[in-house]
Amino acid sequence: MSDNSYTPPKVWKWEDASGGRFASINRPIAGPTHDRELPVGKHPLQLYSLATPNGVKVTVMLEELLEAGHSEAEYDAWPISILEGEQFSSGFVAVNPNSKIPAMMDHTQNPPLRIFESGNILLYLAEKFGAFLPTDPHGRTETLSWLFWQMGMAPLLGGGFGHFYAYAPESYEYPINRFTMEVKRQLDVLNRQLADNRYIAGDEYTIADMAIWPWYGALVKGKVYDAAEFLEAHTYTNVIRWADEIAARPAVKRGRLVNKTWGDEGSKLPERHDPSDFDNL
Repeated sequence: MSDNSYTPPKVWKWEDASGGRFASINRPIAGPTHDRELPVGKHPLQLYSLATPNGVKVTVMLEELLEAGHSEAEYDAWPISILEGEQFSSGFVAVNPNSKIPAMMDHTQNPPLRIFESGNILLYLAEKFGAFLPTDPHGRTETLSWLFWQMGMAPLLGGGFGHFYAYAPESYEYPINRFTMEVKRQLDVLNRQLADNRYIAGDEYTIADMAIWPWYGALVKGKVYDAAEFLEAHTYTNVIRWADEIAARPAVKRGRLVNKTWGDEGSKLPERHDPSDFDNL
């Protein structure tokens, strides 16, 4: 057994855990840490999020709905600083008891309806507006299969590979190898699917693309974890072709900027309340 091996104690204690980029906000309990009401803008749809891959899914969907002419999809987007623990405010916990972004309130419902989990928000909006989700049984089922595939696989990419490759306080060979193998398998799954399909679920652009692109499209383009070279992303040619096509869509270009709080001034829009907000970038 190596010198740096770890033997778990009989009972795990919170004070024994430390390290990592997000150590200051990680905790083994739920619920609010402080009182703070969430702001509410002028539109029925209120989004509380951040431009992480999970957050970008929803802002892309909302911008795609507006691009398609669904004016009722106008929304206010408010940034939630997860590094400062704003997801643990009483207002945010009331919208999402799991304290994860994104979360949304639909004030067209009486009483107002909360929606959390990014995949569920995509599905809710698709059904609400009748868009980006096929209505025939085959197309709908295929789309939802890939949507739920992403929801199931992303923790292995983010919490597994991303954590140990990019965020852990030290590099550990075993978990990096373990999760790298799994992420490359996932990329191969997508690459094979996209060999015979323009989009993830077939010939139609759907919420499956919107869910998968912010994670895997960004991954192969070096925008997530700066790991494209490490993963030999250039070998997944079908994924790259698809990723570039999605990235060129006007609504995607807008959506990826919303709730972004880092980078150059012209490449971020921390709050979004009107389409004209993009004109000021």
